[in-house]
Amino acid sequence: MQTIGQAAKRTGLKIPTIRFYEQEGLVHAPVRTESGRRLYSDSDVRRLAFVKHARALGFELDDIRSLLDLSDHPDRSCDDANDIARRHLAEVEQRLTHLKALKAELTRIVKSCAGGKAAQCRVIEALDDHVQCAADHAS
Repeated sequence: MQTIGQAAKRTGLKIPTIRFYEQEGLVHAPVRTESGRRLYSDSDVRRLAFVKHARALGFELDDIRSLLDLSDHPDRSCDDANDIARRHLAEVEQRLTHLKALKAELTRIVKSCAGGKAAQCRVIEALDDHVQCAADHAS
């Protein structure tokens, strides 16, 4: 059994994050010592690492909750996990498309700036009036 500090060190999570995941039900409430200190098993630490990795990949908490539920029931089909991952991939691809449009517009704005005074600044003008943008990049 490990203290919350040891679990944090092993997973690379901050202690408040571990407490948050516990409050959100992503990890089971750990056993406690008589003094109230949380103690985590190796299984708890693996679960925390799973959550950290899923968050690093951008999964939302509800999706992680569903993925953990599937993980807790290894006899179930992985179709649901694949559906969650495919949906998340589609969202990432949509964000990438949006980011590419933003990059193109910002590149255009930056290149249009000739320096000088703020009163004639092309960057300020473009930000002040969306009509001056070459493409729709609002989300």
